[in-house]
Formats: sequence, structure tokens, C-alpha cells
Amino acid sequence: MRNRRRLLYLLGAPALLLVATTAYAADMTKLALQIKTQSGKPVDRASVIVRFIEGRSVIKLGKSIRTTWEMKTNQEGEVTIPSIPQGKIRIQVIAKGYQTYGEIHEINEPEKTLEIKLNPPQQQYSAHQ
Repeated sequence: MRNRRRLLYLLGAPALLLVATTAYAADMTKLALQIKTQSGKPVDRASVIVRFIEGRSVIKLGKSIRTTWEMKTNQEGEVTIPSIPQGKIRIQVIAKGYQTYGEIHEINEPEKTLEIKLNPPQQQYSAHQ
């Protein structure tokens, strides 16, 4: 009886891992961001911060899930995140000579490409003019 339980456990554990891994893969998104000016020109070397906020609970057995990414855009103004949990994410973009961008997006597809257009800086206001 004891040996049968061990045998069932040993045979059932790989199947359980396969199911958990498949469920994990289905809840992830490959995210690509294109950072451009209002006229459509790419913004290179912009700092991009992507942070997972909330969504379906994702379990990866034995490992922690990365929920924050910090990177810079390439010369084409693009950045790619290989896998991010699906749900709500906050995207922040900081680039010299442009207003800081910050917004929350809902991601539910296996692959998603977002185009973000940065605004030029506002003029400074003074009470002493």
C-alpha cells in the first residue's frame, strides 16, 4: 500500500508540473513598446519602467516572478519585455526634452505592441512677469 502511494505520487508529480507550467505560460504576455515623438520620430535612450500592478494570480513553482523592468530604448525607440504577467501594468517613460509619461494599461493578449507618443515640455510659468 505504501509503495503504491509513492508510485502514484512519483507519476502524478510530473503531470501536475506540466499542467502548472502550461497554465503559467498562458497567463504571460510578450510586450513591445515603441516610444515616439508627436511627429512620429523614434526617441532613443528613453528610460522605460514597466511594473506589474494586479491581475490573475500567477504561480511559478519554486521561482519568484519578476514584476518590474527598467530599461532604455534603442535607436529605433523600441524596447521588448520577453514575458510579463497579464493584467494591469504601469508604464513610465522618462526622456530628456520631453514630458514624463505615466499610464496604466490592461494587458490580456499573449503578444502586445504599444505605441507611446511623448509630448514636448510645457513652458514655465512665473508670477514675476
